[in-house]
Amino acid sequence: MTYIINGIVQAFWMIVHGDRQVLQIVLLSLGVSGAATALSLLCGIPIGVALGLNKFPGRRFLVSLINTGMGAPPVVVGLVVLLFIWRNGPLGFFHILYTPTAMILAQFIIAMPLVSGFTMAGIQQLDPKLRLQIRALGASRLQMVWILLLEARLPLLAAVMAGFGAVISEVGASMMVGGNINGQTRVMTTAIVGEASKGSFDIAIALSIILMILVYLVNLLLTFIQQRSKNQ
Repeated sequence: MTYIINGIVQAFWMIVHGDRQVLQIVLLSLGVSGAATALSLLCGIPIGVALGLNKFPGRRFLVSLINTGMGAPPVVVGLVVLLFIWRNGPLGFFHILYTPTAMILAQFIIAMPLVSGFTMAGIQQLDPKLRLQIRALGASRLQMVWILLLEARLPLLAAVMAGFGAVISEVGASMMVGGNINGQTRVMTTAIVGEASKGSFDIAIALSIILMILVYLVNLLLTFIQQRSKNQ
């Protein structure tokens, strides 16, 4: 029980005094997970829209692939990325192993199926007659898609929360491709694992509390935006 209390006290002092190492870890965590989430939105939303609006051969296979990806274990994703970017792998010439770039790539692959799946579900739940009404008013296909995305903005915000939540809290893939190098690739989750493995439970608990506060604040902001959009 003592180390739990010590962990809470340690977290308080880390936050109050702005511990430099913790600040570096937090900023790297936000940078990596934020970049991965942004990339997943850029790629996942168009894929979700395409699957939600169109019927074509192979669609069921792609949807099942997206659904499988939504539940894929992060450690498996990390292993696949590791094999590709290993020095003798197909992408080894990029030399991104044990760098934040490798972590962004792994987290992007984790988040993209979630964003695609939520987007597809959001588009499919709209009334099909809405598309006909939009086209009847003379809107182009691109304009129609934009209007549909505005109508499905609540599921899209849920996609952002799901994607960011999945990558900011994952540890397996980041550990495998990032290496948990102090000052270079150590993020909140890998730091927690590292401190716990050394028996430094007070620091691990402190970092866990800071991580939970961070995740809560981000999701609080997104929830506020979501509820505000819902009431408009």
